[in-house]
Amino acid sequence: MPGSDMPESARCVIIGGGAMGVGLLYFLAHEGWTDTVLVEKGELTSGSTWHAAGLVPNFIGDLNMAKVHQEAISLYPVIEAETGLSAGWHGCGALRFAISDNDVLWHRQVHAQLNQLGYESHIVGQKEIRELNPLFENIDDVQTAIYTPNDGWADPTGSTNAMAKGARQLGAKVVRNNRVIDMNQRADGMWEVITEQGTIVAEHVVNAAGHYAPQLGAMVDLDVPIVSVIHQYIITEPLQAMIDLGFEPPVTRDPRSSSYYRREIDGILIGPYEMANAQSYGVDGIDWNLDFHLTAPDMDVIADCLMDSLDRVPSWAEVGIKKVVSGPITHTPDSGYLMGPAPGLRNYWHCNGASIGITQGPGAGKYLAQWMVHGQTEINVRGMDPRRFGAHTGPKSEFAIDKAIEEYHLMYASRPPGEHHPAARKQKTNPLYDSLDAKGAQWEEVYGWERPQYYGEAEQHTFMRSNAFPIVAAEVNGTRERVGIADLTAFAKFEVTGADAAVLLNRVSANKIPGKDGGIRLVHMLTDLGGIECEMTVTRLGENRYYLNSAIMGTTHDEDWLNQHIEEGEDVTVTDVTDAHGIIAVTGPRARDVLGGLTDADLTNASFRWLTAQEIDVAGAPVKALRVSYVGELGWELHVPIDRMLPLYEALVAAGEPHGMVHFGSYAMNVMRIEKGYKAWGSELTTEITPIEARIERFVDFDGDFIGKDATVARRDQTEPLSTVLVYCEISDGETDMRGNEPAYDGDDNVIGIGTSGAFGHAVGKSLGFVYVTPDFEAPGSTFELDILGARRTATVLVEPAYDANNDSIRV
Repeated sequence: MPGSDMPESARCVIIGGGAMGVGLLYFLAHEGWTDTVLVEKGELTSGSTWHAAGLVPNFIGDLNMAKVHQEAISLYPVIEAETGLSAGWHGCGALRFAISDNDVLWHRQVHAQLNQLGYESHIVGQKEIRELNPLFENIDDVQTAIYTPNDGWADPTGSTNAMAKGARQLGAKVVRNNRVIDMNQRADGMWEVITEQGTIVAEHVVNAAGHYAPQLGAMVDLDVPIVSVIHQYIITEPLQAMIDLGFEPPVTRDPRSSSYYRREIDGILIGPYEMANAQSYGVDGIDWNLDFHLTAPDMDVIADCLMDSLDRVPSWAEVGIKKVVSGPITHTPDSGYLMGPAPGLRNYWHCNGASIGITQGPGAGKYLAQWMVHGQTEINVRGMDPRRFGAHTGPKSEFAIDKAIEEYHLMYASRPPGEHHPAARKQKTNPLYDSLDAKGAQWEEVYGWERPQYYGEAEQHTFMRSNAFPIVAAEVNGTRERVGIADLTAFAKFEVTGADAAVLLNRVSANKIPGKDGGIRLVHMLTDLGGIECEMTVTRLGENRYYLNSAIMGTTHDEDWLNQHIEEGEDVTVTDVTDAHGIIAVTGPRARDVLGGLTDADLTNASFRWLTAQEIDVAGAPVKALRVSYVGELGWELHVPIDRMLPLYEALVAAGEPHGMVHFGSYAMNVMRIEKGYKAWGSELTTEITPIEARIERFVDFDGDFIGKDATVARRDQTEPLSTVLVYCEISDGETDMRGNEPAYDGDDNVIGIGTSGAFGHAVGKSLGFVYVTPDFEAPGSTFELDILGARRTATVLVEPAYDANNDSIRV
């Protein structure tokens, strides 16, 4: 029997009592799920939360993560009024130094994003820096800084306990000193959480176990891509200069020393993120009995960072070190936390992996609570979804370890677009890798796959147009004018088969699925509230046989969505065949000429129409030939068994040489899809909006019956104006282009929307982009301004795609 304080059943059990787990408990209770139990093996905060430095910044390069951070900044100063417990909030603001030119440009981008969200920030110079913190002496290398006056830091233990009390006041329960020793899912879908004090049966379980999350996941054969890395900070003895200052200066983040600085009583707390030799911790498992545990300090590892810090403020060297705190902090391969459904399991959720949990606990809790209760969130959570990682990212894998350490080393580095770092690369390559590498492919890693960005000299990464700009122009124009070839293997591929395959696909697809063999349809799959959950191309290969393609980052996410909507008794099998098939695209005006000599199939328009597929042989290889083109040209995607991919490619290149074939990569593909006005999943199409705001109503079969229909119809028929709609724009001349998350302003400097993606259209000679705006700016010819890296640029709404608006090229 469970202990006296522990129920036998609950709607939800959260495992782990750090900032992440308690943040979720707090917000689930406020969403009405008060039948929730948090189980903690020791005391609250006793894992890694208690020894955190407690920093809570507004500054972050990701728009949606900025919304997450703001929840802590909003909650911590006021939670004492609700609970009687203080979060120990210090609203001293923060500075982040810009040392390099890329730092300066990145700060402008973040400043614009924060303005769009209504979070106060300022770009300041050396004079203002010294006014905000007179202790800084040597800052001649600081070009600018971004100042966020409303953030600061909180006491880790105080803030966590305040949230726990807020949840308990509403009826949620906390059971301490009770380790979970096993878990399993019953045949009826309920979860058994087996603890030292007994078993709780729950509909939902949440892994919020911090650096124990991989061990907890292993109980249900789940790989959790979290690696703990040792982080150290020092606290000095009282410093007279700090006492004399008379106020608490802003928390400061310094890329040169790769450290943060804040006041700690009358001393200084300095927290370095060493740029080399960081150490992982507990990769083979962490002792379950450790609570409030610290590791032995290693001052040699952080010595260089500390010397750079002391150069900033020489007076810091006048006092001794009072304490060194050294302990493990969780990291993922991309430094983002895990928040959302675990892959392949129903009602098993992650809320873990945060490297700054005091900052992210409240926001992660709020948005995961929305997801669990309502089926979607009010923000785009694709970058937080645990399923963004593939099977190659287990906690003991080279990829997870090396990437976590690399991300730790790069904590204070600016991240210009297109930059991919070298750790743990080549996890997934296809047979074309060596051939494409020899042609000068510049590679990016996506879901473990190596994918060409473009072909030519290495990119000098910048937030402006880089040296890749003219190279990509040549790829675009060569494809548009002659013919291009691209390796598209890094797309997700599924087979959906069985007598009820069509029933499933009709249920989850807002568009009609193809009704004839060889038909192809673009479909969107919606949540119950109408949000756009998935985008897939559905090809009917036979009466009970369908072939689906989607973005590679959606591989596990999309497979889960399909499997979890199969109803009891239905004859449907979903098979992930991503790794079994390569994809080579041949596209452009001469694509038919290239392919014609390599196949006996009739490729004429009459026999092989646009948006149809046939299973044919090309150069002796069996392929599924799909007449589709994401770049808007005549073309085919050739889906080939991966072991036949190289000879097919070689034959295509040889056949293409007389026609001036060019190789193109993901950069050129993005340019051409934007020239064609094609919208993308994850940027234009997210769960935040329905097909109505996205203006993709033509892909919705309103006569059908599908998940999300009621909400979509209600949005279409509502009498009040929509809050936002998507428009396609031409942008005035400048030295860079839209990339997404740029704020849009009306003539009176009011924020009226936000950009989602953009590029310079080389074939049309225009900078182009997609922007969500208020409906009064939707009409063609409407103008507004975009803040792109601190410069205001005029956007003009276009009535049609900039390239081939009538689809003449694609239909020939």
